[in-house]
Amino acid sequence: MIVAGVEVASLAPVGLPAVTAAGGTAAAFYRALTGQDPALAEITDDGAFDRHVLASLLAVALSEAGHLPERCGLAAADLASIARHWFPVLAELAPPAGDAAEDEEAAMVRDLLLAHRSSSGDLGRWLAAMVARRALEPNHLWEDLGLRERPELTRLLLRHFEPLALANTRNMKWKRFFYRKLCEDDGIVMCTAPVCTCCQDFANCFGDESGESRMAARRRAVLQAGAPS
Repeated sequence: MIVAGVEVASLAPVGLPAVTAAGGTAAAFYRALTGQDPALAEITDDGAFDRHVLASLLAVALSEAGHLPERCGLAAADLASIARHWFPVLAELAPPAGDAAEDEEAAMVRDLLLAHRSSSGDLGRWLAAMVARRALEPNHLWEDLGLRERPELTRLLLRHFEPLALANTRNMKWKRFFYRKLCEDDGIVMCTAPVCTCCQDFANCFGDESGESRMAARRRAVLQAGAPS
């Protein structure tokens, strides 16, 4: 079967028992969805990249406590569509659940993203909702999306929300940038400093966002725990 230009019939997703045996980590859920380790995902092709992003988002949400609609920001009907067209094993990994109550803050970020869409179809709409929901989490946004590094997030935004991504001319942290744009659109001045370089919070907005991904760190911890002492 071809999904977004990617041949998926040759992949071998696994079911819930294998995920449980692997500790229920985001990496285990990613392997269940795609049939491969996230570290080995080849994303040169745009279709393969989209599939990697969607699997990463679902995997990190699945690895957390709570119902999947609440953790990833999608309605149950959208998750059912993803199961039908992208990851059939998702129906086994996440039993049907009712829609989560809409979070006002996530809805604002979602609407900001949707207002700057540069791709058509359901995928862009799903990504807007998922990115917005995961932006409520405490870590760097790329980590809470389950991605391997910040450049993957930048590529996601350039591909699906290009006008918004291009407006981040100073490479501000993406989560900070989203909220700054929301404030500007409402005529609110978020910062008291006249220019960013004079602000005491400069590092919070523009500081480094590199490091080991949550998925990689958890995988390393699991491997170390299982190693003989």
